[in-house]
Amino acid sequence: MGEILAADIGGTNSRFAHFRLREGRLSLEGKKWLETGRADSLGGLFAMLRESGFSLLPERADVTVLAVAGPVERGVSSSPPFIPWGIDLSSARQDYGLTRHVLINDFVAQAYACRSPVGEEARPILPGTPEPESAVAVIGAGTGLGMAALLPDGRGGFAAMPSEGGHGSFPFVSPEECTYMKFLLGELEDQYMTGNVVVSGRGLSLVHKYLTGQDLHPDEVSARFHECPDTLLWMSRFYGRACRDFALATLARGGVFVAGGVAARVPGILTHGAFESEFRSSPRHALLLREIPVYLITDEDSGLWGAAYRGKLELEGARR
Repeated sequence: MGEILAADIGGTNSRFAHFRLREGRLSLEGKKWLETGRADSLGGLFAMLRESGFSLLPERADVTVLAVAGPVERGVSSSPPFIPWGIDLSSARQDYGLTRHVLINDFVAQAYACRSPVGEEARPILPGTPEPESAVAVIGAGTGLGMAALLPDGRGGFAAMPSEGGHGSFPFVSPEECTYMKFLLGELEDQYMTGNVVVSGRGLSLVHKYLTGQDLHPDEVSARFHECPDTLLWMSRFYGRACRDFALATLARGGVFVAGGVAARVPGILTHGAFESEFRSSPRHALLLREIPVYLITDEDSGLWGAAYRGKLELEGARR
């Protein structure tokens, strides 16, 4: 038996969960959501967790797995782009009381979640014929656009590979879309538009503002799709394009799993015909794309399950 403290530290919320590993199976014992912006450091976030009376504290966990929304350096540090403070676990026992710890990218956690009960319960969006020993692509929009791949390791298992593809330039492919790109450049004063902008909660608000002139919160936008169906159409097309391009980049014959807050809260983005049309569209690989299934992970705690799965691998490896 092992006690796992899993954390999914995002730009908006930090989610913590207590998992128990018993006979190779994970069970969720409790969870806690905290506002990331209320903490001034990782230590401050742990202090908030202690003050909440949570069932498993860092110093009592057999392993603590932190999933963070940013690239991880040397396995111990990260400077997340959407969090105003960094993470350094090089002295984790002394600084935070951690006896055993793992630091991973948040979408590496989403990739591992595909191997957990969360992945087994994912909602089918587009049909296909997945190949069991092939790469799986994981992509999802929230505060930004996250990506990762689950790759076969040649020994019957899988390894999760991080990506910062959401920071790459987003492709606009028509005169009307190029006009929208110019609008975005004026709104944000960035050098170029990335997936983090176009396919995200903020992107939903921006495309609605471009089409209607209304500057609304993403939740308000999704409640008004009936008033401006073009907002949903544009967002679905952009999301389908992002998923298609990443599926081709990773040759994800094992399938595409969509995670992240935007699609979980607004699944109509994926079920709209524009999503399928864009995802299946390719001048050379339309047949390949028709064989790749797409799933939606609806559990917003999927990152916690993925972090716990990584903790499971850590504990099982230590016992061998």
